[in-house]
Amino acid sequence: MSTKVTFIGHSAVYIESGDHRIAIDPFISGNPVATIKHNEIHPNHIVVTHGHEDHVGDTLELASANRSVVYASWEICGYLGEQRLAENQRQPGNAGGKIKAPFGWVAFVQAFHSSSHGGRYMGQPMGAIVHVGGITFYHCGDTGLFGDMKLIGEIYKPDVAFIPVGDRFTMGPELGAMAAELIKPKVAIPIHYGTFSGFLVDDISAFRPKGVEVRVMRPGESWEVGGAS
Repeated sequence: MSTKVTFIGHSAVYIESGDHRIAIDPFISGNPVATIKHNEIHPNHIVVTHGHEDHVGDTLELASANRSVVYASWEICGYLGEQRLAENQRQPGNAGGKIKAPFGWVAFVQAFHSSSHGGRYMGQPMGAIVHVGGITFYHCGDTGLFGDMKLIGEIYKPDVAFIPVGDRFTMGPELGAMAAELIKPKVAIPIHYGTFSGFLVDDISAFRPKGVEVRVMRPGESWEVGGAS
Protein backbone atom coordinates (compact mmCIF):
# COMPACT_ATOMS: atom_id res chain seq x y z
CA MET A 1 0.00 0.00 0.00
CA SER A 2 1.26 3.45 -0.88
CA THR A 3 1.15 6.12 1.78
CA LYS A 4 1.20 9.81 0.90
CA VAL A 5 2.65 12.45 3.20
CA THR A 6 1.82 16.12 2.69
CA PHE A 7 3.68 18.81 4.61
CA ILE A 8 1.13 21.53 5.33
CA GLY A 9 3.71 23.83 6.89
CA HIS A 10 5.17 24.63 10.33
CA SER A 11 4.60 21.30 12.14
CA ALA A 12 1.38 20.28 10.38
CA VAL A 13 1.49 16.99 8.50
CA TYR A 14 -1.23 15.12 6.58
CA ILE A 15 -0.89 11.37 5.98
CA GLU A 16 -3.14 9.47 3.57
CA SER A 17 -3.13 5.68 3.35
CA GLY A 18 -6.05 3.84 1.78
CA ASP A 19 -9.22 5.03 3.49
CA HIS A 20 -7.26 6.57 6.37
CA ARG A 21 -6.47 10.28 6.51
CA ILE A 22 -4.46 11.47 9.51
CA ALA A 23 -3.66 15.08 10.36
CA ILE A 24 -0.90 15.71 12.89
CA ASP A 25 -0.79 19.10 14.65
CA PRO A 26 -3.15 20.70 12.08
CA PHE A 27 -2.25 24.36 12.45
CA ILE A 28 -3.64 25.74 9.17
CA SER A 29 -5.77 28.85 9.80
CA GLY A 30 -3.33 31.56 10.82
CA ASN A 31 -0.36 29.56 9.56
CA PRO A 32 1.56 32.07 7.42
CA VAL A 33 3.24 29.41 5.28
CA ALA A 34 0.29 27.07 4.70
CA THR A 35 -0.74 26.86 1.05
CA ILE A 36 -4.02 25.02 1.69
CA LYS A 37 -7.08 25.92 3.73
CA HIS A 38 -8.39 23.82 6.60
CA ASN A 39 -11.54 22.92 4.67
CA GLU A 40 -9.46 21.42 1.86
CA ILE A 41 -8.42 18.41 3.92
CA HIS A 42 -10.77 15.83 5.41
CA PRO A 43 -9.03 13.83 8.13
CA ASN A 44 -10.84 10.99 9.84
CA HIS A 45 -8.11 10.95 12.51
CA ILE A 46 -6.18 13.80 14.17
CA VAL A 47 -3.10 13.51 16.39
CA VAL A 48 -2.11 16.44 18.62
CA THR A 49 1.28 16.50 20.35
CA HIS A 50 0.63 19.37 22.79
CA GLY A 51 -1.65 22.26 23.59
CA HIS A 52 0.02 25.28 22.03
CA GLU A 53 -2.11 27.14 19.51
CA ASP A 54 0.32 26.50 16.65
CA HIS A 55 -0.21 22.75 17.12
CA VAL A 56 -3.82 22.37 18.25
CA GLY A 57 -4.63 24.72 15.40
CA ASP A 58 -7.84 23.72 13.59
CA THR A 59 -8.35 20.47 15.49
CA LEU A 60 -11.81 21.28 16.81
CA GLU A 61 -13.11 22.62 13.49
CA LEU A 62 -11.71 19.69 11.51
CA ALA A 63 -12.93 17.08 13.99
CA SER A 64 -16.42 18.60 14.09
CA ALA A 65 -16.70 18.86 10.30
CA ASN A 66 -15.27 15.41 9.52
CA ARG A 67 -16.27 13.41 12.62
CA SER A 68 -12.57 12.83 13.19
CA VAL A 69 -11.22 10.91 16.14
CA VAL A 70 -8.64 12.94 18.08
CA TYR A 71 -5.64 11.31 19.80
CA ALA A 72 -4.07 13.60 22.39
CA SER A 73 -3.28 14.01 26.08
CA TRP A 74 -6.00 13.50 28.68
CA GLU A 75 -6.13 17.26 29.28
CA ILE A 76 -6.47 18.20 25.60
CA CYS A 77 -9.20 15.61 25.13
CA GLY A 78 -10.96 16.99 28.22
CA TYR A 79 -10.80 20.49 26.79
CA LEU A 80 -12.23 19.28 23.47
CA GLY A 81 -15.03 17.57 25.37
CA GLU A 82 -15.89 20.89 27.00
CA GLN A 83 -16.14 22.29 23.47
CA ARG A 84 -18.77 19.59 22.81
CA LEU A 85 -16.63 17.18 20.81
CA ALA A 86 -18.31 13.81 21.32
CA GLU A 87 -16.75 11.26 23.66
CA ASN A 88 -16.38 8.71 20.86
CA GLN A 89 -14.26 11.25 18.98
CA ARG A 90 -11.69 11.52 21.78
CA GLN A 91 -8.89 9.04 22.44
CA PRO A 92 -6.78 10.29 25.36
CA GLY A 93 -3.34 8.91 26.07
CA ASN A 94 -0.05 9.69 27.71
CA ALA A 95 3.61 8.94 27.15
CA GLY A 96 4.52 5.26 27.37
CA GLY A 97 1.33 3.62 26.08
CA LYS A 98 -0.03 2.54 22.72
CA ILE A 99 -3.54 3.27 21.42
CA LYS A 100 -5.03 0.88 18.85
CA ALA A 101 -6.62 2.61 15.88
CA PRO A 102 -8.46 1.53 12.72
CA PHE A 103 -5.34 2.39 10.70
CA GLY A 104 -2.83 0.77 13.07
CA TRP A 105 -1.80 2.50 16.28
CA VAL A 106 -0.61 5.68 17.96
CA ALA A 107 1.94 5.75 20.76
CA PHE A 108 2.91 8.87 22.67
CA VAL A 109 6.46 9.45 23.88
CA GLN A 110 8.07 12.13 25.99
CA ALA A 111 9.09 15.56 24.72
CA PHE A 112 10.83 18.40 26.54
CA HIS A 113 8.78 21.55 26.05
CA SER A 114 5.63 23.07 27.62
CA SER A 115 1.92 22.68 26.88
CA SER A 116 -0.87 25.17 27.42
CA HIS A 117 -3.79 26.64 25.52
CA GLY A 118 -5.07 30.13 26.25
CA GLY A 119 -3.09 30.06 29.48
CA ARG A 120 -4.61 26.73 30.56
CA TYR A 121 -2.45 23.71 31.38
CA MET A 122 -2.84 21.02 28.72
CA GLY A 123 -0.89 18.10 30.13
CA GLN A 124 2.64 17.12 29.29
CA PRO A 125 4.03 17.80 25.81
CA MET A 126 4.62 14.65 23.80
CA GLY A 127 5.94 13.22 20.59
CA ALA A 128 3.72 10.86 18.61
CA ILE A 129 4.51 7.56 16.93
CA VAL A 130 1.95 6.81 14.22
CA HIS A 131 1.92 3.43 12.45
CA VAL A 132 -0.15 3.34 9.27
CA GLY A 133 0.15 1.59 5.91
CA GLY A 134 3.13 -0.43 7.07
CA ILE A 135 5.07 2.80 7.80
CA THR A 136 6.07 4.06 11.23
CA PHE A 137 6.24 7.83 11.61
CA TYR A 138 7.76 9.66 14.59
CA HIS A 139 6.52 13.23 14.95
CA CYS A 140 8.74 14.69 17.64
CA GLY A 141 6.34 17.51 18.46
CA ASP A 142 8.14 20.49 19.95
CA THR A 143 11.13 19.38 21.96
CA GLY A 144 14.69 19.91 22.96
CA LEU A 145 17.31 17.25 22.42
CA PHE A 146 17.30 14.35 24.90
CA GLY A 147 19.24 11.11 25.07
CA ASP A 148 16.21 8.81 25.17
CA MET A 149 15.55 9.63 21.54
CA LYS A 150 18.00 6.79 20.94
CA LEU A 151 15.80 4.45 22.98
CA ILE A 152 12.66 5.64 21.18
CA GLY A 153 14.38 4.87 17.89
CA GLU A 154 15.39 1.40 19.08
CA ILE A 155 11.89 0.57 20.35
CA TYR A 156 9.76 1.89 17.48
CA LYS A 157 12.27 1.84 14.57
CA PRO A 158 10.59 4.74 12.75
CA ASP A 159 10.86 4.89 8.99
CA VAL A 160 10.25 8.64 8.93
CA ALA A 161 10.91 11.23 11.63
CA PHE A 162 9.56 14.79 11.62
CA ILE A 163 12.12 16.78 13.60
CA PRO A 164 11.74 20.41 14.79
CA VAL A 165 14.78 22.51 13.92
CA GLY A 166 13.63 26.13 14.28
CA ASP A 167 15.67 26.96 17.42
CA ARG A 168 14.60 29.16 20.37
CA PHE A 169 11.56 27.02 21.31
CA THR A 170 12.92 23.69 20.07
CA MET A 171 16.16 22.27 18.81
CA GLY A 172 18.05 24.22 16.18
CA PRO A 173 19.46 22.58 13.03
CA GLU A 174 22.64 21.31 14.69
CA LEU A 175 20.87 19.68 17.64
CA GLY A 176 18.15 18.46 15.29
CA ALA A 177 20.84 16.66 13.32
CA MET A 178 22.04 15.03 16.53
CA ALA A 179 18.45 13.96 17.25
CA ALA A 180 18.19 12.32 13.82
CA GLU A 181 21.43 10.46 14.48
CA LEU A 182 20.03 9.16 17.78
CA ILE A 183 16.66 8.15 16.32
CA LYS A 184 18.12 6.67 13.12
CA PRO A 185 15.03 6.87 10.89
CA LYS A 186 15.37 6.04 7.23
CA VAL A 187 14.28 9.59 6.39
CA ALA A 188 14.31 12.77 8.50
CA ILE A 189 12.03 15.67 7.57
CA PRO A 190 12.75 19.05 9.23
CA ILE A 191 9.75 20.96 10.59
CA HIS A 192 8.95 23.97 12.81
CA TYR A 193 11.26 26.47 11.13
CA GLY A 194 10.90 29.51 8.89
CA THR A 195 7.30 30.16 9.95
CA PHE A 196 7.59 33.23 12.15
CA SER A 197 10.34 35.67 11.19
CA GLY A 198 12.49 36.74 14.12
CA PHE A 199 11.54 33.74 16.21
CA LEU A 200 12.35 30.66 14.14
CA VAL A 201 15.41 30.27 11.93
CA ASP A 202 15.09 30.17 8.15
CA ASP A 203 18.50 28.68 7.37
CA ILE A 204 18.59 24.98 8.23
CA SER A 205 21.67 24.10 6.18
CA ALA A 206 23.33 22.76 9.35
CA PHE A 207 20.68 20.01 9.54
CA ARG A 208 22.98 17.34 8.11
CA PRO A 209 22.71 14.17 10.19
CA LYS A 210 25.20 11.45 9.37
CA GLY A 211 23.76 8.23 8.03
CA VAL A 212 20.19 9.55 7.68
CA GLU A 213 18.52 10.71 4.47
CA VAL A 214 17.11 14.23 4.76
CA ARG A 215 14.03 15.25 2.80
CA VAL A 216 13.23 18.96 2.97
CA MET A 217 9.57 19.49 2.05
CA ARG A 218 8.01 22.78 1.02
CA PRO A 219 4.57 23.66 2.42
CA GLY A 220 1.99 21.93 0.25
CA GLU A 221 4.47 19.38 -1.11
CA SER A 222 3.54 15.69 -1.06
CA TRP A 223 5.65 12.54 -1.04
CA GLU A 224 4.58 8.99 -1.83
CA VAL A 225 6.12 6.59 0.68
CA GLY A 226 6.07 2.91 -0.24
CA GLY A 227 5.08 0.47 2.52
CA ALA A 228 3.84 -2.98 3.33
CA SER A 229 0.19 -3.85 2.72
